Amino acid sequence: MRTASALALCIAFAWWCAPSAALAQLYNGHGENAASSGGFGEHAGAPLSASAWHSRESSSSGLGGGLIELLVTGSVPESSRLPERAPSAEGAASEAGYALPPFGTAPRRARALAYAPLAAETYAHPRPVLSEPEPEFRRQEVEYHGPEAPGTIVIDTPEKFLFLVEPGGHAIRYGIGVGRPGFEWAGLKTITRKAEWPGWTPPPEMLKRRPDLPTHMEGGIGNPLGARALYLGSSLYRIHGTNEPETIGKAVSSGCIRMLNEDVVDLYGRVRLGTRVLVI
Repeated sequence: MRTASALALCIAFAWWCAPSAALAQLYNGHGENAASSGGFGEHAGAPLSASAWHSRESSSSGLGGGLIELLVTGSVPESSRLPERAPSAEGAASEAGYALPPFGTAPRRARALAYAPLAAETYAHPRPVLSEPEPEFRRQEVEYHGPEAPGTIVIDTPEKFLFLVEPGGHAIRYGIGVGRPGFEWAGLKTITRKAEWPGWTPPPEMLKRRPDLPTHMEGGIGNPLGARALYLGSSLYRIHGTNEPETIGKAVSSGCIRMLNEDVVDLYGRVRLGTRVLVI
């Protein structure tokens, strides 16, 4: 009994005297690994395989594992330390020199932009709004790492975003509605005309598909082109507003690019005739 008490006292004293660096090695592995992985949390759910366990046991110094070797030698064997944490994909890409995504990574690098007060009719709708767009489709400022010059509009059709490139490595991102399957398109256009509360004349092809449509509709709250329109080259395509905000973030149009009325008013005031529009 007395011998056991003396042994316990010796172990406690040795533990108290052990170098702090060695204790850190035992519980956290290498200092950098502990700082990045939060200690045991990253590894607790990954048990060693039988072969790995046998290899670890075989490489042990025979002193009974990390704790005993710490008490006797003041250091921890390599076999008792936690494995180095693999670098994250983003970190590996940075070290390898890979290019960042052209518009940063939303939403971490996005900053919501406030809307300026607009005329009441900008927010008016001819019928009850079925739903509002998801928050990610609200106007935001994001990073830009691509080759396009400031003032260029880039339309990302698959992701349903329109970007206006700005100086200083930034862009303004707007949520949009795009062409439904069979009506997608891509290419380079320029803005050749701008109109406020534009009238709408459905093209003959659309009237064939939708004989219920009027041959012409004056601009206003009930007009499907919304508060503003930016006409692209000599094509039938436009960037325009909508009185159906629930379609933002969806593929529903006949090829035109839809925006919230408050967004198209904002974009309209930022661009001029001749602006390049890249649709991808």
